[in-house]
Amino acid sequence: MTNKTIDFGYDDVPEDQKQGKVREVFDSVASNYDLMNDAMSLGIHRLWKDMTITKVNPQPGELLIDVAGGTGDLARRFIKKAEGVRERRGGKPARAIICDINAEMLLAGIDETKDAGLDMKRVCGNAEVLPFPDKYCDAVTIAFGIRNVTHRDKALSEFYRILKPGGRLAVLEFSTPPEKFLRTIYDAYSFSVIPKLGEWFAGDGESYQYLIESIRRFPKQDAFADMVREAGFSRVSWQDYSGGIACLHFGWKV
Repeated sequence: MTNKTIDFGYDDVPEDQKQGKVREVFDSVASNYDLMNDAMSLGIHRLWKDMTITKVNPQPGELLIDVAGGTGDLARRFIKKAEGVRERRGGKPARAIICDINAEMLLAGIDETKDAGLDMKRVCGNAEVLPFPDKYCDAVTIAFGIRNVTHRDKALSEFYRILKPGGRLAVLEFSTPPEKFLRTIYDAYSFSVIPKLGEWFAGDGESYQYLIESIRRFPKQDAFADMVREAGFSRVSWQDYSGGIACLHFGWKV
């Protein structure tokens, strides 16, 4: 019996091999992850993350699960945004759990200065089988990680399972600009420049090549929105950032 295959960049590999191959990529790029996102986003991934957390609208006392969030970027933003609300109207501090399948990414994201005073924990876990009970958290985020998941439908179902009623999901992911002019420019930059940057600064052009290709194989905005709906989410929406270089998908559990 032939194994089912799935995309790994522009290659197709047996499903049971993708997770290991993705882990190898992120083991390689973990120490240079911010450089990678700077290269792939033209330096504006931080602004996209700010807009994502503004959309999530953190509140005092809430718990966020940030999946594939090894850097801690969204988790820190969530807690600090909720603290601003708490200063005005009281309540308990917000909390966050960073869940990443890759231990190297979790370790690379530890920053004692940035983490000081924040109720934030790190857990090694698989997005397809999250180590949390049903109806556990108020929000789930995943930034630039869903395209690396082998079975995205399983991950989306897990996100739905662990959310409380009224909880919200925010998926920030690199995407394909719908306008041909911008798409042509971004493709030229991606394939000509980004792997070279990876080779020069991280000594690893191949991993950066995979990450570019994985963006091109990821479902278009409307197709992925349909997957979010199929997982049970309501009021599903999506918004392009920077002309579609990235896209924020959003949904509610009602």
